[in-house]
This record gives sequence, C-alpha cells and structure tokens, in this order.
Amino acid sequence: MNIQIFGTKKCQDTRKAERFFKERNIKYQFIDMKSKGLSRGEFDSVLKAVGDVESLTNQNAKDEKTLTLMKYLSENDRIEKLFENQHLIKTPVVRSGKKAVCGYCPEVWEDWIK
Repeated sequence: MNIQIFGTKKCQDTRKAERFFKERNIKYQFIDMKSKGLSRGEFDSVLKAVGDVESLTNQNAKDEKTLTLMKYLSENDRIEKLFENQHLIKTPVVRSGKKAVCGYCPEVWEDWIK
C-alpha cells in the first residue's frame, strides 16, 4: 500500500490523517502543499478519483475573491484556476494508487486497509 498525504503542517485534519496511519503502523509519504503542491498528473488523478471540482475545493478558504470568481467560470476554467491556486484545495488529500479522498475520511481509509 502506497499512501500519500498532501496537506499542510498547520492543518488539523492533516495532522489527524497522519496520526490515523501512524497508529496503524502504515507507512505514508507526506507532501507539504505550501512548498511543493500537486503535480499536474497528481492533480488530474485526484480530480478523477474525487469526481468534481466542488469536492476538491475548500469552500471555507480565506481567498474569497478567487472562490467567488470560480463560481462563474466554466468547468474547464475552474479546474485550471484550482490547479493554479492550490491553496484552495481541501486538505488533506490522501491517495492510495488511483483512489483518493479530500478531507478527514477515516471510514474510507479503513476500507483501503482491509
């Protein structure tokens, strides 16, 4: 099992995700979204697994101007705007192969472990 956790050290849900995998002795790779972020391929893979841009977007982000602008863009433009402004992505983004979820979802991670 190859687990990747994309998030920030200040995000409480990211820390809870790390604790979830540590407690179960499952190795994971942490990628800091502030310094590195998602590559284009990773972003597209996560978007496909999550389903849509709205599920990937943090609606409570501080950048309200960009969030408001995204509401009026076409689907493809919203995807590009979110890729350019990755601070708007809901964290943590947890990946295991082709599967991915955004936010704190221990019930989904439990299914991955089984």
